[in-house]
Amino acid sequence: MEGFLAFGSCIVVAAGVALFFLLSAGVKQIFQYERGVVFQLGRFRNVRDPGLTFVIPIYQSMRKVDMRIKTADIPRQEVMTRDNIPMLVNAVVYFKVVSPQDVIIKIEDHVFAVRQYTQAALRDVIGNSEMDSVLTEREEIAKAIQEIVDAETSDWGVDVEAIKIQEVELPADMKRAMARQAEAERERRAVVISSEGELQASENLRQAAEQLAASPGALHLRTLQTIRDIAADPSEKIVLFLPSELGDAVKGLTGGKK
Repeated sequence: MEGFLAFGSCIVVAAGVALFFLLSAGVKQIFQYERGVVFQLGRFRNVRDPGLTFVIPIYQSMRKVDMRIKTADIPRQEVMTRDNIPMLVNAVVYFKVVSPQDVIIKIEDHVFAVRQYTQAALRDVIGNSEMDSVLTEREEIAKAIQEIVDAETSDWGVDVEAIKIQEVELPADMKRAMARQAEAERERRAVVISSEGELQASENLRQAAEQLAASPGALHLRTLQTIRDIAADPSEKIVLFLPSELGDAVKGLTGGKK
């Protein structure tokens, strides 16, 4: 009798321990950045918020979903623009889960799906754009890609936050052609600036000539000043052909002395 009671006590203790571990296995912890999608006998039950929650073992199961913003790199790929220019383009997409049950029920791997769909949308948008637009309007190109991807992935419970085009690489011969074009443009601007400077200088000289012509004495004084500046260097010998009016002015200044 005592042996039977001892055996019964062991069974009760073992059952209690098993029940304790079974109940402990049903206690789940959900972090602040997660949500728990609960299934009951294989059917969607509800979504659990952060904190401690209890899931009935065997009868219920739970899958956690990360609600933080994720990034997915779009690998470099060769894309042909509308004007038949090949270029290598890579990008990155930022997205987050907004519907935990949809991202679990409707799609197997939402990260992989978003990456693949963004890659296809990038080829389509750039393929319908010209090279100059891709190089100068990256933000507009990225927004067009984002609208396409966001419209599709919204049914998956995913919201695309942003898409950034990181790098656009052109073929080597196209780079050389663009460098030559840029150099020619800089030379053109230099010629235009130089010609504008010459035009302004000629206008100033014209105005100075008109003012000197209006005053013969000023013209004579300017000529004498130029002669004095040249004569300051004794190593140079300069022969000037002076107008008769200047000679008369010099005679007037010297009192007619030779």
